[in-house]
Amino acid sequence: MNLKPIKTETDYRAALERLEVVFDAKVGTPESDELEILGLIIDDYENRYYPIEAPDPIEAIKIRMEEMHLKQVDLIPEIGGKSRVSEILNRKRRLTVDMIRKLAAKLNLSASMLIGEYQLVQ
Repeated sequence: MNLKPIKTETDYRAALERLEVVFDAKVGTPESDELEILGLIIDDYENRYYPIEAPDPIEAIKIRMEEMHLKQVDLIPEIGGKSRVSEILNRKRRLTVDMIRKLAAKLNLSASMLIGEYQLVQ
């Protein structure tokens, strides 16, 4: 086990290759320890150089709807009316504080994710 910080793209690729080699290591072996440490340093490098931005509130709602196999009509109790749901999901109207509270509970999303900015479509 010759672990070192990932400083370059070459280091990163080498770490990913080594990760593949030790990926199925049995727990309690030196390789499983290496796997755990590699995972941490790879994650750190990716967070610094390949950050993934959180989706905007409407995209987050759509993603969660897909994951939960929900249709627009399933959000009527939280948003209020079929046309209102359509306006929200098509970015023609903003979410209200009440909608955010109800959607956060129904979709198990953080309210902080739902209060983010997004562009309205005219």
